[in-house]
Amino acid sequence: MAENQSSDAVTIVENGLIFDGTGAPPEREAIAFSNHILARGEAALALSDQNPTTRRIDACGLTVMPGLVDAHCHISFDEPFSNDELFFHRREGLAAIVAAHNVQKVLRAGVTSIFDADTIFSVALDLRDAIEGGVTPGPRMACGGNALFTSVGGTAGMLVPDEGSIGYLKVTRTRDEIVTEIRQQAKRGVDWIKIHVTGLVPRQREEGEIQVWNIEELRIAADTAHELGLPIVGHCRNASSTRDAARAGFDMILHATYMDEEALEAVVAAKVPLVPTLTFQAVLAEHGGKIQSSPFLRELFAREIEESGKQLRRAYDAGVPLLCGTESGFSITPYGEWHWRELQVFVENLGLTPEQALVCATRESARAMKLGDSLGTLENGKLADVILVEGEVTKDVTLLGRPGAIRAVFKGGREIDLTTPLPQRGALPSWRVSNYSAIPATRQSVGLWSPAL
Repeated sequence: MAENQSSDAVTIVENGLIFDGTGAPPEREAIAFSNHILARGEAALALSDQNPTTRRIDACGLTVMPGLVDAHCHISFDEPFSNDELFFHRREGLAAIVAAHNVQKVLRAGVTSIFDADTIFSVALDLRDAIEGGVTPGPRMACGGNALFTSVGGTAGMLVPDEGSIGYLKVTRTRDEIVTEIRQQAKRGVDWIKIHVTGLVPRQREEGEIQVWNIEELRIAADTAHELGLPIVGHCRNASSTRDAARAGFDMILHATYMDEEALEAVVAAKVPLVPTLTFQAVLAEHGGKIQSSPFLRELFAREIEESGKQLRRAYDAGVPLLCGTESGFSITPYGEWHWRELQVFVENLGLTPEQALVCATRESARAMKLGDSLGTLENGKLADVILVEGEVTKDVTLLGRPGAIRAVFKGGREIDLTTPLPQRGALPSWRVSNYSAIPATRQSVGLWSPAL
């Protein structure tokens, strides 16, 4: 189906099972939309009598639902295998061109909106504007700029410099630098400010990551962002960072793993939305052996899901919004492949029902876009971001990941072309890191001599 409709043309979808994202039980009825949702039920059918050019779609056997919102995506990264590759083997112009290709895979997977918390260079910001201007197809985007780090580092460890910028990050060493960087990002047109509150250090003895920002610095960052009308999000993968980000007034927290009782209490008190983003861990834990990931990481990530899931469920039961994010953009989470997997984590590991998980991936995740009043549900007047999925997704969320299950995608009432193949990519010179070998070529490993008895 091609993206060939004008956005004011009326489409009526009949006989489908409508899951509207509000939490209401699904119903089998008609729905009509142009740019926005117009009507449901008999009122939708009546529109076809008033407009002879109305297009009618028979959705028998399909679920009709809001487009997915991926609340944690990295569209500028292009699936690196390591931070070394991401930091030292990317060029800005080529990254933008490649991102415009990759973002179409995301849209075709039924994801009509994404939150991209940080970007290499300004690629995500430029892609967002290109999509909004009709230059290239893609989902709606809300974007951060470079993530703010301290010189202690983050998940990139020793690759993080003591000052300056590299990859997707900017090191801020003083309170003045924090304020200056946030103001400069506001000038460049970011939608969010991202703080990397935790990181990894050599010989680390703590579970998860260590907190590398203190609460005074977090409050300075939050206050500066809010003074400029910008929301702020934190990468928090330990208890104290989640606690302090919630207390400092952050608008959203990514991960929030390893929460203790104090962190849970702070999150519940603030009702700050959490984006657990356990898809990366789930894919690696389940399929790591097939892609030659280390057994240590597979075990570590499986344990992180199990241990963190209990506290995340307690937060959910206490009224804390949970959003669905996937960390798509790494070699473990390629674009277009795993945008449904977080829903499975929510069902299997957190104990949510399929319908509850779907609300998290639609209505709740629209919070990341700051478009909750116009996005995320199939209510009259909302933007017509609609997908048609084969099967009853309200009983099995994994249907969203089956090849060919996404039968149609509408963004703002315009149908997206799902049938024309995307161009096949070849190798990009100097883009990927070329390892000398997978293991050292010792005499023993090459079989020159057997080990001494």
